[in-house]
Amino acid sequence: MLNLYVLDTCPYCLKVMNFFENNNVSYNKIDIKEKNNEEVLIKMGGKRQVPFLIDTDRNIQMYESNDIIEYVKTII
Repeated sequence: MLNLYVLDTCPYCLKVMNFFENNNVSYNKIDIKEKNNEEVLIKMGGKRQVPFLIDTDRNIQMYESNDIIEYVKTII
């Protein structure tokens, strides 16, 4: 499962979400406007930066929209 931590106002998050939608990539969108989600993001990744992807099936975590898109291209 792909979990994507985002803020809807973040252009880099929108870039990744648009890629996912255009390529029919199934993912779980987690908005860090919710305090609990923000706290989990910081605990998992070490900083408050979005987008942040967690691939639970492959134990992969990463920041940076371009890196996320390139990674997902290899698994779809």
